[in-house]
Amino acid sequence: MKETSFVLRGGIAFSESPHGITTYYRGYVVCVDGICQGAFTDLPEEYKDLKLYDYGERLIIPGMTDLHVHAPQYSFRGIGMDAELLEWLSTYTFPEEAKYADIEYAKKAYEYFADDLKRCFSSRAVVFGTMHNEATIELMNQLEETGLITYVGKVNMDRNGGVDLEEKDAEASLQATIDWLEAIDGKFVNTKPILTPRFIPSCSDDLMRGIGKLSKERNLRIQSHLSENVSEIAWVKELVPESTSYANAYELFDTMGTPECPTIMAHCVHSGEEEMRILKEHGAYIAHCADSNMNLTSGIAPIRKFLDAGINIGLATDVAAGSSMNMIKTMLITLQASKMYYRLVDQEVKPLTFEEVFYLATVGGGSYFGKVGTFKKGYEFDAVVIDDSKMFSMRDMSIRERIERMCYNDADAIIKDKYVRGKKVFTSTTI
Repeated sequence: MKETSFVLRGGIAFSESPHGITTYYRGYVVCVDGICQGAFTDLPEEYKDLKLYDYGERLIIPGMTDLHVHAPQYSFRGIGMDAELLEWLSTYTFPEEAKYADIEYAKKAYEYFADDLKRCFSSRAVVFGTMHNEATIELMNQLEETGLITYVGKVNMDRNGGVDLEEKDAEASLQATIDWLEAIDGKFVNTKPILTPRFIPSCSDDLMRGIGKLSKERNLRIQSHLSENVSEIAWVKELVPESTSYANAYELFDTMGTPECPTIMAHCVHSGEEEMRILKEHGAYIAHCADSNMNLTSGIAPIRKFLDAGINIGLATDVAAGSSMNMIKTMLITLQASKMYYRLVDQEVKPLTFEEVFYLATVGGGSYFGKVGTFKKGYEFDAVVIDDSKMFSMRDMSIRERIERMCYNDADAIIKDKYVRGKKVFTSTTI
C-alpha cells in the first residue's frame, strides 16, 4: 500500500467557500495517491482498507500558504521596526542581504529559515532570495529537502541597492537570471523558480522590460511589491512619469502577468480603483501582509474591497517586516487590521469575518498553486494536525470555536504532524 494513501481521523475543519467552515467532530479525511478524496462523518466502505491514523481529539486543518516571505531577512526579524519602508530597506535589509554573497553565511542562515518553515502551519510558500545565484540555489536545495512546495526567486536589482547589493546593469542582471535558470533546470520536484524584480525603484526600465520578455519566453511567473508605502509610490511616479499608477508602471513593462501566468503583488496598501481594475484584469494575486504593513507604518490595506471585487488574495507573513512565520498569527493580525480599517478609515467597508480569513489562509493563497488548500475531493492533500489540549477551558467547544480560539490565542497550539501532497514532512517530538 502506498505511503501517500491513508485516512486521518480527528476534529476536521476546512473551507468550501469564504462564507463558512465545514467541520466534522471525530470525522475522517481520505488521501489516495496524494489527492484528497473528501471528508466524511462515517468512513465510506471503499476506503476501509486504507491505513488509518486516528488523532483522537486533535484538530486537522488544511496546510496554509504563505504567499510572500523573504528568506534572507529571517535572521533579523523583529528588529528595526521603528523605521518606515525605505529607511528600513537601506538600514537593515540591504546590508543583511549583501552578506549572502558569502555562501557559507547563506547556508547557515537558510538552515534556520527552512527549519522554521518546515515546522510551521505553512505547507506552501512563495519566497524571495537575494540577487546572488549561488545563495539562491542553496536556498532552493534546502527547501527541496523540507518536502514543502515552494516558488523561489533570484532577486533582480540594478539600481538603488548600494555598492554591495546592486547588479552592474540590466544586461548583467538578466544574464545572471538566465544562468540561474539553466543551473536549476530539471533539478527540483517541489521547488520552482519565479522571476523576482524587487520593485520598480530597484530595477531600471531596461531590466523591467527584459524581465517581462523573459517571463513570456519561458512562461515564468513574477513576484514583486506594489503600493506598500506613500513615499515609495511617489518615487515610482518620478521614475516612471508616463505611468498613471504604480500598477500601470508594471503594465508598461509587461510584468503584470496574465490569468494563466499570474503575478504576485505584495501589499497593495494604497491601491485605488485603477489598480484594482488592473490587478483583476491580469489575474494577479495580492499577497496581504497585515503584520508588516503595520510594523513599518505603511497603512491598512482595504482587503474587503479587494475580496468583494473578485481579486485573487492570499495571506503572507512577509518576514522580516513581518515578525513571525506563523500563519495563525498572520490570520489574527489580518482580522485586527480589517476591524481597524472599518473603525478608523471607512465604516462602509465591513470587517473580514473569521471564516473569510481562514479561507484566505488556506484556499485563497493555495489556489496560486492550483487545487490546494481544502479537503474537497480532487485537491492536493496538504494537512496540519494540531494538539490544542493545553488550551484549557471550562467550555465544551465546537471544532469551529477551537479553530477561532487557536487563532486568537495560539501560544499553546502544537503542530503534531504535517502532510504535503500526502507525504508526512514533519512530526513533533515534543508530544
